[in-house]
Amino acid sequence: MTNSVSHSIPSLCDVYKDYFLIGAAVNQQTLQTEQNLIKKHFNSLTAENEMKFEHLQPAEGQFSFEYADKLVSFANDNGKKVRGHTLVWHNQTSDWLFTDSAGKTIDRETLLARMENHIGTVVRRYKEEVYCWDVVNEAVADHSQALLRDSNWLSIIGEDFIEKAFHFAHSANPEALLFYNDYNESDPDKSDKIFQLVCSLVEREVPIHGVGLQAHWNLYKPSYDEIRKAIEKYASLGLQLHITEMDVSAFEWNDRRTDLKEPLKEMLYLQAERYDQFFQIFREYKDHITSVTFWGVSDHYTWLNDFPVKGRRNWPFVLDHNGNPKPAFQRVCQVPGTSRIMSN
Repeated sequence: MTNSVSHSIPSLCDVYKDYFLIGAAVNQQTLQTEQNLIKKHFNSLTAENEMKFEHLQPAEGQFSFEYADKLVSFANDNGKKVRGHTLVWHNQTSDWLFTDSAGKTIDRETLLARMENHIGTVVRRYKEEVYCWDVVNEAVADHSQALLRDSNWLSIIGEDFIEKAFHFAHSANPEALLFYNDYNESDPDKSDKIFQLVCSLVEREVPIHGVGLQAHWNLYKPSYDEIRKAIEKYASLGLQLHITEMDVSAFEWNDRRTDLKEPLKEMLYLQAERYDQFFQIFREYKDHITSVTFWGVSDHYTWLNDFPVKGRRNWPFVLDHNGNPKPAFQRVCQVPGTSRIMSN
């Protein structure tokens, strides 16, 4: 795509300046190829991968901050806030973390010390630039009766690994807002589990300030009623809510078709309707939702290309492959009481 931007359309973050931050996940490529779109439309940035454990500490004690520093510098230079993502996750975590020099699984105290060192080093480094962190990511089990997902963190440390992570992050930067982040957050069963986990943290006075709703949704699921109920459930805890990784896939999860080279008109129409309804709900709960982040900038790049179906493109955003507004963009910008509407 060309790194150009239309001046005839409103800025998303300007449209929503009285509601919540509008963010995007970026990486070292999109910071170049989509730089002008990022500057125009978003006032909050999240590193797609560059702040995950395997990127920041690929070997014990050997931290690599080059790309994370570039993102933070770009944000500073352009007046953008930064969401930190993520400190503790079962994925994209360096293998060495859980074993000793002989390859044997380490004990609880050793892993806690390594966790504390990593969190402390990273959070302190960006103390002035990163205003909030996804401290623990995707720790809740999806389909089993268990509350927590089976992981090395859980099996070595125990259930209090989540609590410990929040305390370590808070100690490193008492001013940072700390979030628990998860997907399928609007599914009735999983939302009950997320609520149970976060409620237990609040009751134990763990320094947690918010819940991150990833919002990897599609043209048909979840239902609007499920989203409302989930938002109200989490908001009842008195915490901030962030929409952290939003995209609206053109395909349902079990749809395996690969024949499309571009989105069908009916897909674009339905996507526009969905985005419109989603943002109506977000505006309705603006007293609780303080940030909405897309997991990408435009259809030029999305993690959904090739996932979960190899060789398939997807078109999940409100800006198309060339950064031009899609029908969904126009619908999202039709905010009552604002003149920030499409001019063409």
